[in-house]
Amino acid sequence: MAEHEHVRVAVIGSGFGGLGAAVRLRRAGITDFVVLERADSVGGTWRDNSYPGCACDVPSHLYSFSFAPNPEWPRTFSGQRHIRAYLEHVTDLFGLRPHLRFDSEVKLMTWDNDKLRWNIETTRGTLCADVVVSATGPLSDPKVPGIPGLDSFPGQVFHSARWDHDYDLRGKRVAMVGTGASAIQIVPAIQRQVGRLTLFQRTPAWVMPRVDRAISGAERRLHRALPFTTQLRRGLLWGIRELQVQAFTKHPDELGLVEQLAKRNMARAIKDPALRAKLTPDYRIGCKRILLSSEYYPALAQPNVDVVASGLSEIRGSTVVAADGTEAEVDAIIFGTGFHVTDMPIAERVVGAEGITLAESWKDGMRALRGTSAAGFPNLMTIIGPNTGLGNSSMILMIESQLNYMVDYLRQLDVLGGRTALDARPSAVENWSRKVQERMKRTVWNTGGCTSWYLDASGRNTVVWPGTTTEFRRATRRVDLAEYQVVRKPVAEASVVRGRSGATA
Repeated sequence: MAEHEHVRVAVIGSGFGGLGAAVRLRRAGITDFVVLERADSVGGTWRDNSYPGCACDVPSHLYSFSFAPNPEWPRTFSGQRHIRAYLEHVTDLFGLRPHLRFDSEVKLMTWDNDKLRWNIETTRGTLCADVVVSATGPLSDPKVPGIPGLDSFPGQVFHSARWDHDYDLRGKRVAMVGTGASAIQIVPAIQRQVGRLTLFQRTPAWVMPRVDRAISGAERRLHRALPFTTQLRRGLLWGIRELQVQAFTKHPDELGLVEQLAKRNMARAIKDPALRAKLTPDYRIGCKRILLSSEYYPALAQPNVDVVASGLSEIRGSTVVAADGTEAEVDAIIFGTGFHVTDMPIAERVVGAEGITLAESWKDGMRALRGTSAAGFPNLMTIIGPNTGLGNSSMILMIESQLNYMVDYLRQLDVLGGRTALDARPSAVENWSRKVQERMKRTVWNTGGCTSWYLDASGRNTVVWPGTTTEFRRATRRVDLAEYQVVRKPVAEASVVRGRSGATA
């Protein structure tokens, strides 16, 4: 990367958000952009998460771009390998490789008030950009709890998103910490090969069957021959989930029937009443993301698995100790403990117009106009920003809505002309956030009686969108300039004087 290279747009990250942004930029006729990626290949979370059993819990035809349908999905719920291959295909299909800058982690990004641009320091040099699109995603930086004694543990330790494929788990005594979306896929994938598996469960999850099957050759041939059938399939999957939204956002009590189905799913595999009691949540289903697995409960019922209904609290040599005092000797510890979502590390590296970092601006909770623009950070757009997450549908729908907003944002800058920036008005950000939080009050995520990663340190839900994907698409269809301050490049006083003298003469 050349020193002080200048581009119109810098995109950070090459997962779904970053690659989607790159495609939309090219389709809008914008080719003066780069995609900065800290790793050596595209894929984002689907590159980083390669643990055994890794798969998506959203149907394949909905978990893909509308502008890049894939008639070749092999299963109704595709695994990590096929999703990553899809992203590589999108990269090639739309000619994105010349724009990619691998091994280019953003170390610091500072707004220049005089030149109205972002100065970006990366591990491969420095560049500047008129506009930055941050698509690092909320599931990119693993969170490992600070367990006393962890540093002195003599065995192997790794996070699910940093899987150690060189470590042989066969016959080992393994501690699995966490019971989230990754853990319920890892447990059945490794249960048969490990000697003993101890699952540390701080909070049980609601788990529904994962109705997965192979997509037949006939179906794939139909989708290839008649592309509209792929769109029809996608539309049906989307419509079903749109109809479910009200139960999550307005009528959580209607989810009681779903709870009964989840309990029956558990009872079919877990015959031991004591184990069923450990695995039964005490909060409303949907408060945490509903997990999908047909193999998790059967794996927990096996004789080489122990479920500890308590979080891991201490490590003494090779002994792991739960908060309830339960102990186990283990050879390896696998953390399935999630990510830095409400405290994203990238926010500490972004310095805005007032000389403060995005993390400092968000110290009382993340806020961004329409999930995209933070006040005091001109010409910075965040894909999958605050309150854009979903609890029951595909994030690709939200990403594409934000990409519509991005394209119109750049169009507005062109219309304004000259060296110009848009900075979200604090009043507009506050108004948007207030309305979102008001709607959030009645949702299952706030009333369901659980503590989830949707909530920040103050208990405010800054992650989930409290409405339908259709509503969000309408809200991000166009940029409303009234919600922004238009910032223009300052004109030197001397130039102003000369201009006036010339006019007078």
